Amino acid sequence: MSVMDESGMFNVQQTIGSVLCCKCGVPMAPNAANMRVNCLRSEVDITEGLQKSIQIFYCPECTCYLQPPKTWIKCQWESKELLTFCIKRLKNLNKVKLKNAEFVWTEPHSKRIKVKLTVQAEVLNGAVLEQSYPVEYTVRDNLCESCSRFQANPDQWVASIQLRQHVSHRRTFFYLEQLILRHDAASRAIRIQQVDQGIDFFFGNKSHANSFVEFLRKVVPIEYRQDQQLVSHDVKSSLYNYKYTYSVKICPVCREDLVCLPSKVASGLGNLGPLVVCTKVSDNITLLDPRTLRCAFLDARQYWRSGFRSALTSRQLVKYFVFDVEPPVGEATVGGQKYALSYVQIARESDIGKMFYVQTHLGHILKPGDQALGYDIYGANVNDNEMEKYRLSVKNGLPEAILIKKCYEEQRERKQKKSRNWKLKSLPMEMDDSRGRVDPEKTDKEYEEFLRDLEENPELRFNISLYRDKDYQASETASMTDGEGAPSVPIEELLADLDLSFEEEDDDDEDDMAAE
Repeated sequence: MSVMDESGMFNVQQTIGSVLCCKCGVPMAPNAANMRVNCLRSEVDITEGLQKSIQIFYCPECTCYLQPPKTWIKCQWESKELLTFCIKRLKNLNKVKLKNAEFVWTEPHSKRIKVKLTVQAEVLNGAVLEQSYPVEYTVRDNLCESCSRFQANPDQWVASIQLRQHVSHRRTFFYLEQLILRHDAASRAIRIQQVDQGIDFFFGNKSHANSFVEFLRKVVPIEYRQDQQLVSHDVKSSLYNYKYTYSVKICPVCREDLVCLPSKVASGLGNLGPLVVCTKVSDNITLLDPRTLRCAFLDARQYWRSGFRSALTSRQLVKYFVFDVEPPVGEATVGGQKYALSYVQIARESDIGKMFYVQTHLGHILKPGDQALGYDIYGANVNDNEMEKYRLSVKNGLPEAILIKKCYEEQRERKQKKSRNWKLKSLPMEMDDSRGRVDPEKTDKEYEEFLRDLEENPELRFNISLYRDKDYQASETASMTDGEGAPSVPIEELLADLDLSFEEEDDDDEDDMAAE
């Protein structure tokens, strides 16, 4: 049959013919084998010779799976990593083409993992056949080498990391603890001990300790030294067993510290300061000049090359009353934080009659009647050689005060009746008083200050996981206006503290979904 198109040409309409299947005689579209798919599957099984069942080993202590011969891989249940691990364990899979793989649900307590695989292979006369089949993995519990060693002797470790910061507070360790929990960096530690001015981590494998040190390098400026001690030596096989110790030192400059830069460092940073405030400590140190709003960033290598220390720390902050704030004369954004340069009139809480007229970088949040915390350079006894040199070299003298942050003490006093609706998790640390006693009252006070810093600084809690407190109950006696004006954590930033358990399924878990 022919059809005439618009150009007047006749086109012959082509039709697809059909043939009879050589097995069952049913009409079908022609293919290379001239057989229907069902008939072809009855004749050829492309999964023949492929593994249908296999045994894998699982460490229940550290939730790792054995990748022969000696590698243990940490995988979560029904994760992409576990699916990749299961596929790699199959032999002769290169004879076919893998098209799809997915988990088939099994009871978690059955010690079985089922994976449905879809494969393709070329069969009779070049015809391509696709077929799906299940593979069953039998899970056998077997402790890995490090967990087995720990079960035999909990004190038997291979590598230890002695993390220290030589300052008078633990604020850095509180923040670092939350980063470790968020990234699950210390999951392979067999023991964690809290000591004076630091934390000790013990690992059953040297590679785990190396991974943890690399994590520390990415979050805080550190320098470290590695030592090793010979434990045993097999002369016949030339095998040596060592214990490794990493001495890790964190930069002593902390957030909100006042630093007087050495002249060489200041000139290298474009004549910054030299009186600067540390506004952030991550893998870099952020320094801000509060009188010009200029900033600079120092990495760990640059800092340890000079090794300067803080002239005044947050333990020496003094409360000031703000009487007058002039309009800002300049603005700047440093690391996502906004600052405004203004002149303010302030007075110390202990000496109201003495007024100071100073510059500050907090012009965007201060207003008359507020309270602020700052460093009293006018009356402080500073034991810092660099600041003394700078004091002698400046004609107009040093500023009488440098404000650091706004104070919300009055608002917090009205808020004391209200508890926080959020909480933080903590590492399972043991207390070690043999190398310096840890004062619990001082630690609790510093931890409370850390929680207040989280409420005041959104940037500080950006990399931290805050959880909703299920036990939180609003006080009936507290007024709605109690604590008004005090900073708090928005409920949108809180996560639900989910306790996933295969033994118990609570219907109320749906009400505790994470707020995004």
